[in-house]
Amino acid sequence: MLIDLRSDTVTRPTPGMLKFMFNAKVGDDVFKEDPSINELEKKAAALFGKEAGIYCPSGTMTNQAAIKVHTQPGDELLCDVTAHVYNYEGGGIAFNSGVQTKLIPGDNGRFTAKQLEQALHPYADWLPHTSLVTIENTSNRGGGAYYKIKNVKEISQECKKNKLALHMDGARIFNALAETGESPKEYGKVCDSISICLSKGLGAPVGSVLLGSNEFVAKARRVRKLFGGGMRQGGYLAAAGIYALDNNIKRLKEDHQRAKHIAKILGNKSYVMNMLPVETNIIIFSLDASMPAEKFTGELKKNNILVSSIGNNALRMVTHLDFNDKMLKVVEKTLKNL
Repeated sequence: MLIDLRSDTVTRPTPGMLKFMFNAKVGDDVFKEDPSINELEKKAAALFGKEAGIYCPSGTMTNQAAIKVHTQPGDELLCDVTAHVYNYEGGGIAFNSGVQTKLIPGDNGRFTAKQLEQALHPYADWLPHTSLVTIENTSNRGGGAYYKIKNVKEISQECKKNKLALHMDGARIFNALAETGESPKEYGKVCDSISICLSKGLGAPVGSVLLGSNEFVAKARRVRKLFGGGMRQGGYLAAAGIYALDNNIKRLKEDHQRAKHIAKILGNKSYVMNMLPVETNIIIFSLDASMPAEKFTGELKKNNILVSSIGNNALRMVTHLDFNDKMLKVVEKTLKNL
C-alpha cells in the first residue's frame, strides 16, 4: 500500500467519477460545442456568482491567462513573496505577459490591505504602472493558511480605490470555504477573476476553471488558444470536474482533520523544530540537525510513505481524497517509532 502525501495533486478518479466521465457527452470545444465543458463552465461560474468561466488544462494556465488579460507589457503585479504565480509557474509572469512583480512579505502567504497600500507607489513616468494584485487562497507555501472574506473585501476596496484588478488564485479555495463556511459568491463579488482547481482536493484528474465577466472570459479564451490550451473533446475530463463539484466539496473537512492529527503527532517529536499552523490540509515543518530531511524521508519511504522535501531541512505533507484512516494509522505508527 503506497501512501503518497507529497501533494493533493496525486489523487485519482474514484469509480463513480470514472463512470460519470465514461458517459459524458462531448463535442469540439474550440467551436464551443462540447456540452460537458459548457456545463462545467456554467456550473463553476454560477457557484461564485460570476458571468462566465473557461476550462483550462491547468491552474498555471488559468493564472497566467488572467495575468495576460489584466495587464500590459511593462506593468507591475503585486503578490505575496510565497505566491504560486511567482514561484512555481516557470517565470510565466515575465515570459507570457512581460510584467514585473513586486513582492509583499505577508503572513504565511497572506497580506493585508494596509500592506498593499504601503507597497503602492505614486504615478510617475519613470515608474512601472501597477495594474494587478493577486492573492492565493489557500496558500501553498503558507501551509494551507487561508483568507477570510473580510480581509479580501478590504484588499478589494484598496484595489478599487487605486483602479487595480484583483485576481484570486483559488487553487484550494474550497479547502478555505470548508473551514470558514463562507459563500463562494462573496468572493465572486469582490474578485475580478478567480481560478479554481479541480485536480487537487476535489479529486479530478485534470483541469482548472477561470472565472470572470463575459468580456474577461472572451479575452481569456483567445489567450488560452495562444497558450496552446484549446481542447477538442475535452468533455470527458470536464465531466470529472462536474462530478467533483457535485460530490467532493463537503468531504474536504476529513482531509483537514487528518492533517491536524498528523501535526499533533509531529508536534511531540523532539526533532521537529517548528511547524506552520495547520489550518487546512497542508503540513509544513522543519527538522533540527539531528534529523536530516533525507533520513526522515528515507525512513518513511521504507514504510511506503512519500513526503516532499522543500529545502532547508523542511518538509511538506498534504492530505487528500486518496488518503484514508487506514493509511493515517500507518503514518501515525511510523512517526511514533521514528
